[in-house]
Amino acid sequence: MAKRTTIDRAQDYKGDFMQTAGKGGEQDPLVRQQAGDWALLSDEEITRLYAGNQIIQNIVDIPAEDATREWITLEMEDEKLARALEKRLETLNAPEAIEKMVAYDRLRGDGFVSIGVTQGGRQWTLDDPINIKSLRSIDYLHPFSRLKLTKFLINVDPFDPSFGDVEKYQINPGHTTMDDSPLQRDVHKSRLLHLQTKRIEDRDWGQSILEPMKDIITVFDTSLWSVGQILYDFTFKVFKSNQAEGMTKEDMREAQMLMDYMFRTEALAIIESDEELKKEATQVNGVEQLLTFVWDVLAGSAKMPKSHLLGQQSGTISGAQYDSLNYYARIAGTQENFLRPKIEYLVRLLLWASDEPGGQIDPDTIDWKVKFNPLWRLDDQTDADIRKKQAETDSIYLKNQVLTPDEVRQKRFEMGSLMDELEMPDDPNGEGEGSNGEN
Repeated sequence: MAKRTTIDRAQDYKGDFMQTAGKGGEQDPLVRQQAGDWALLSDEEITRLYAGNQIIQNIVDIPAEDATREWITLEMEDEKLARALEKRLETLNAPEAIEKMVAYDRLRGDGFVSIGVTQGGRQWTLDDPINIKSLRSIDYLHPFSRLKLTKFLINVDPFDPSFGDVEKYQINPGHTTMDDSPLQRDVHKSRLLHLQTKRIEDRDWGQSILEPMKDIITVFDTSLWSVGQILYDFTFKVFKSNQAEGMTKEDMREAQMLMDYMFRTEALAIIESDEELKKEATQVNGVEQLLTFVWDVLAGSAKMPKSHLLGQQSGTISGAQYDSLNYYARIAGTQENFLRPKIEYLVRLLLWASDEPGGQIDPDTIDWKVKFNPLWRLDDQTDADIRKKQAETDSIYLKNQVLTPDEVRQKRFEMGSLMDELEMPDDPNGEGEGSNGEN
């Protein structure tokens, strides 16, 4: 009977991994990968990933910083009141609180901000909704992650008008009862801002951005380690001698130390005629393409350009950086779809509060609007190039009497800046004025 080799035995297990994992029979013992495998990460694993990798910190933190970096402008007929309310939001550290809420949402799947208030009237508890008619002031805004929550109750009746809304949050404040069991506190939804931008159906908690990125994070970490090994062993020495076979361990160690010293400190090595000493360099052909692929997949998974992953100057782009324009458009979408209702809710509470700027004002009786300030600006060279082309275009229009000098002057110097023409709309739906502000 012919002896079977290892390769012959391996053929018994050869198969396409797409047909394994129970889809096409018993799991292949040599298959290590499964298509579409969901990597569920524990809170501790998420913490370790974030704490141990600066690129992951950039993925979590930079979009949160960009979403709140330029903050907002309040537009209302009473300019003095608008500026006072903006100042009050700043003294409450609202930009920082919203930024951390966005970061917690990206990192943990859910971000929260607690709203501390002073109310008049009867005695109330955190389980009671905020009574806007007796509201006096907003005292603090504290951001936190889902690690502080035990659970929250969601209306799951699809025929109820409040279907999908959170009815109540249950918080673990860190205290215990007499029998050392956790002390739970129920909090009404009006006393919290809750951000959840990505949620899997039938899952109450939001999904961390790191879960679907787990595979590429592993590959990226492996690439970083591999590059370090290549650099460490980029050049190594080879000593060839007829006496090598008879050398003792002590002789080999002494020769190794001597050769290493000579190659680092001297340009000349003296050896016997039957010996050879040379350097061997590690071949790195093709490594750059592999690393580029890893960076591309990482950037695509994070929905961030590579330049932003590496810490590009915030808000400054050149005309050719279309990927940056797309990135800022995505951030603007996050502002409109998720952050606007939270900020409007805070403004409404400030207007209702009797001890806040303006006294007690019904937000529905005045016209007001939250406007997000521009996220980006052109670099000086691109701005100058665009203005030059505009001037050349205006000259042609004037020469051919398409426009008059007054029309050109109004268009270029009275109707707004160049950024106003290039700026992405802050309210693509034409809404945003004093809404009910669901939090």
